[in-house]
Amino acid sequence: MALTKGDDFPIHQTSEPIAYSGADRNFYDRYFFNGYGREGEDFFALAFGVYPHLNIADASFCVVRGGVQTALHASRWLNMERMDLSVGPISIEVLEPLQRLKLIVDAPEHGLAAQIVFEGRAFPVEEPRFIRRHGPRGFMDYTRLTQNGRYAGWIELDGQRRSVDGFMGTRDRSWGVRPVGARDSQEIVPPQAPQFFWIWSPSNFDNGSFFFHSNDDAAGDPWNRRAVWAREGAGLADLREIADCAIQIDWKAGTRHARRAVVTLGGAKGGEVIFEPQFEFFMSGLGYGHPKWAHGLSHGALEVEREDLKLAEADPRLPHHLHVQAVCKVTWRGAAGDKEFGRGVLEQLVIGPHAPSGFAEVMDFAR
Repeated sequence: MALTKGDDFPIHQTSEPIAYSGADRNFYDRYFFNGYGREGEDFFALAFGVYPHLNIADASFCVVRGGVQTALHASRWLNMERMDLSVGPISIEVLEPLQRLKLIVDAPEHGLAAQIVFEGRAFPVEEPRFIRRHGPRGFMDYTRLTQNGRYAGWIELDGQRRSVDGFMGTRDRSWGVRPVGARDSQEIVPPQAPQFFWIWSPSNFDNGSFFFHSNDDAAGDPWNRRAVWAREGAGLADLREIADCAIQIDWKAGTRHARRAVVTLGGAKGGEVIFEPQFEFFMSGLGYGHPKWAHGLSHGALEVEREDLKLAEADPRLPHHLHVQAVCKVTWRGAAGDKEFGRGVLEQLVIGPHAPSGFAEVMDFAR
């Protein structure tokens, strides 16, 4: 047994100390944030993950400025202490649970610093539990909360400090089981070609937020999908779920990245939500699928590295560039023609077949 700081809080889920999360080596616990201002201003994102049974914590902070995506990656041994929300120069403070959190970056030797406070616009949305198997083997089993919010603070990159006051964006918290760390050496039998279709599109309007996500199978049938409206200041009982929803995507030729997407909605709100991407943020900057900084890999007691990527030079065909968040102009258009305008992201990770998109192979691309 290993007692840690978390054991002095009433948060246990099993009969064991907080250092343990059942028996699955792929258990993880993660924070995610993104933020954006008006068109032409900075975009930023942060991810922070804890992998209790790998005994590793890692974090990344990214800034997109002037067409360059700058990432700060950090990884350390967890030493079984899950209440320490810092990895080298990147840390998180929970100021008010489910409402206010602070992001801190202090890496002068890498040219990056930030002090940013997130404040939620409404009560978080609990997405349906994600459970998926490949044959008999569990692939994922996790829960996520998603919350839009406003930001205050600043980011300093290579000596140039800019305010993020008034920025909007999204944060999430997810925990459970998904593939992390080194790949399983024993393949599934009989062999199965990879297939994963994921769209996530939290959006901010002046008076509220819109949330839509979909996991589809190869035929295009959703196995996890939800659409929710949350007005400004909405409590849990005020979140409005839309049961009848669908998405249509126009893919950019030679890629698996969207040129445009339309979510159609039934119910009282009705209408459609249109996503028009302005640029892609590559999620590898936060470790997702990164060849070196993928989540949960061991880099020793502490390792920190900066990485710069010119967006115009990034090859969208590379496997680790498939996963993106496209920063979008978002338009809600009602059945009567009335409109509301906002901004958001259209996260996309599409691997393998997806019949409605015309994808038939693991890595074919739109024509």
